[in-house]
Amino acid sequence: MAMAGSHAKLSCAVLLSLLLLLRTPAGSEAACSVDAIYSFGDSIADTGNLLRQGSAGFFASIGSYPYGQTLRKPTGRCSDGLLIIDYFAMALNLSLVSPYLDKGADFASGVNFAVAGATALDRGALLQSGVMMPPASVPLTSQLDWFKSHLNATCPSQEDCAKKLAGALFLVGEIGGNDYNYAFFQGIRSIEAMKAYVPQVVKTIMDVSKEVIELGATKIIIPGNFPIGCSPSYLSLFSASGTADHDGRGCLKSYNAFAAHHNEQLQAAIDDLRKVNTDVSIVYADYYGAFMHLLDHASILGFDDGSLLLQACCGAGGAYNYDMNMMCGTPGTSSCANPARRVSWDGIHLTQQAYRAMALSLIMEGFAQPADAVQEIWSC
Repeated sequence: MAMAGSHAKLSCAVLLSLLLLLRTPAGSEAACSVDAIYSFGDSIADTGNLLRQGSAGFFASIGSYPYGQTLRKPTGRCSDGLLIIDYFAMALNLSLVSPYLDKGADFASGVNFAVAGATALDRGALLQSGVMMPPASVPLTSQLDWFKSHLNATCPSQEDCAKKLAGALFLVGEIGGNDYNYAFFQGIRSIEAMKAYVPQVVKTIMDVSKEVIELGATKIIIPGNFPIGCSPSYLSLFSASGTADHDGRGCLKSYNAFAAHHNEQLQAAIDDLRKVNTDVSIVYADYYGAFMHLLDHASILGFDDGSLLLQACCGAGGAYNYDMNMMCGTPGTSSCANPARRVSWDGIHLTQQAYRAMALSLIMEGFAQPADAVQEIWSC
């Protein structure tokens, strides 16, 4: 985990520029080193693909209020407002990245292939172990196929594609969280048993990263998993046995240890990928550390602390305001008065303000490494 004392210092001018950009959408600011973003992942990054594909299951309500209430309209984002990818785009002076399935969109600033509910592993690999996926789920390899189709439709030659991608930033993830969520939520795998899936999940992420490098990618960010033991969904489902598994923050130690195990495996694989691609900037984004930093500085950052810190803004009541059978937006649920003061939006996803805080930490506070590559990406 990144430590404050080792964080690289960005220049004051860059810091001020980023702070301004993270408040308002891109305008006529100076050009940055990145001219487009291509994103793969799940609901942490989906800006509207599942909504256009036909939302189902857990996410059936994302196309209706109160989702999007801070933006005053639902957009297909699993939040009250914007996501980390949106703040990344703003900090790069780019327009918000449109979902691939929005066929009328302007893709000049890149394309978002992420789909809420997506997994790293394909449906068949999960079904062999009895893990069920939502019908609309689009695994990482299918998102890669979408990307290749997009290139075929927009690049006249492989050389032109390579030139197009040389100035782009690729986000490969966060992905893999749902591979674990589906198994844990369906109650069919223990934490120890799920560790067997981690190498497969990590390999899939690496295989896709290798393919985009072969296609011309020169800048890649690969995020790790969140501390799932701090999620209201996990806390609500797995806290019944007592408090022995809770840490000082109130999170579940065993599930956080599992998330940390995934992240350790992922970072080791990223190190190997860097060794054979020395001309490519490959950044690890420490979502785990950035989220813990948010929790530890919640009151300073303007969030409600105490019992509300691990409680969803939108839900159906209970200690964590989360009920798997009554997800946010369904009858019987309601949202809090001020989402900007909450960290969790619906028990699984975060609020706009929490995603903004994490984006700032990733760009400016050393929770994405190596620091020189981060500074190069966000040099404007």
